[in-house]
Amino acid sequence: MMKTNKITQVITALTLSGIALPVLAQAQDGWYLGAGGGLAHTQIDRFEIITDLNNAGYQVTDFQEDERDFGYKLFLGYQFTKNFSFEGSYFDLGEFNYQATTVPVGTKIGELDFRGWSLDLIGMLPVTERSSLYARIGAHNSTASVDFAGTGAVNVLTPKYRKTSMDHKLGLGYQYQMTDHFAMRLEVERYSMDDAVGNRGDIDFLSLSFLYRFGAPTHAVAASPRPRPAAPQAIAPTEQYCSALDIHFDIANDDIERVNREHMQVIATFLNKYPETKAVIEGHTDNVGNDADNMRLSEQRAQAAVDYLVREHNIARSRLSAVGYGESRPIASNTTDAGMQANRRIHAVIGCATDIEGLQPLPARITLAMELEFDTNESAIHPKYRDQLETVARYLQTNPELTATLEGHTDNASPDRAQQVSRARAQSVADYLVREFAVDRSRLRVEGFGATRRETYNITALERQKNRRVNIIIGYPE
Repeated sequence: MMKTNKITQVITALTLSGIALPVLAQAQDGWYLGAGGGLAHTQIDRFEIITDLNNAGYQVTDFQEDERDFGYKLFLGYQFTKNFSFEGSYFDLGEFNYQATTVPVGTKIGELDFRGWSLDLIGMLPVTERSSLYARIGAHNSTASVDFAGTGAVNVLTPKYRKTSMDHKLGLGYQYQMTDHFAMRLEVERYSMDDAVGNRGDIDFLSLSFLYRFGAPTHAVAASPRPRPAAPQAIAPTEQYCSALDIHFDIANDDIERVNREHMQVIATFLNKYPETKAVIEGHTDNVGNDADNMRLSEQRAQAAVDYLVREHNIARSRLSAVGYGESRPIASNTTDAGMQANRRIHAVIGCATDIEGLQPLPARITLAMELEFDTNESAIHPKYRDQLETVARYLQTNPELTATLEGHTDNASPDRAQQVSRARAQSVADYLVREFAVDRSRLRVEGFGATRRETYNITALERQKNRRVNIIIGYPE
């Protein structure tokens, strides 16, 4: 039976959590605060209680127990990777009681109250961009209080027991990220406990929780200008020269983007210079998703590079082959966003050519790229980007033959508006360059890609912030 005093306690706890949010809002990225409540259930050892009463000379004629109550918890956690977090909590799992009626006429009443603190390690398994399954293992330091009372013929010599002890707990749950900051959890936990009079048992807790994530980035980092791709050096006669290419991809994407076309130009130059050489294009992925999907995506990435070389540079298809390796050949750790992005790549291995004195591939043109980040569903430009945008404007004014493409992107917070918002962001940057720095509008091209080119997996607020961006790419005339 749900007891009103417990409901009052959890409402008070939720109110205090709301008051605490502004105080903790300056915490570093990764912190979260939450509260939840639900049904706590234990199993009262009816047989042992009746046996004890029989041994004391009483015959039990009726036995009633209440093994359920409303429990609640408050928790504070830190998510230090996409898959792992630590969490500390205070919990009160309620009160459980029984009443035994006896002959000679009397009753014995027992009541157990259970509360304490816990520290857990949580492992997360993303299922979709917004939902995850998770498991927890931890320890709790708890106090079990048992009160006994007797009426009639039943005499209770020791009416109160209390014991504080350390024990373990386990849990399984489902989490859904509703917005950038708020998430919902549905979870079942099992607390092992000692009831203070020598009986071991478990309390199961089925709860619904809500958590608030801190971690809106305190500053956004614009990407530094991309270096010029290195042109192959002239090599003495009879030596061999082999060329290789690495191109990295956004999540679930197999397009050859503007920032990679210059690298493709260098490879195409090499293949055209030496028509006897062949190239094997290898596709790779990170480890998110199942093996079959990753293998298929890696093959698509490799094939996209082959098709691009054939279509844009007239390389004979017979000289190119595409191979997918899925997630089997990582070059970096998949435990970090940067590592996963490094593993989403194609690698081109090009056959060696001999007697290549005088090789002069087309020089790589000067390129520049930077990124601007935005708030959710917003296209307003942060004042902190003024200096970087002024640098872009001056570069365009110094090089009047160059144009700039502004690519807008979003996270997945508003899929129905993603295309509109992404283009509005790119248009906002173009308008800013024209208005503030007098850049000729005809030299600026605006495109919106919605949520189709993610750099990260939209799991945390910081990851979603990185996907809300505009890329400015200079030096790729169409």
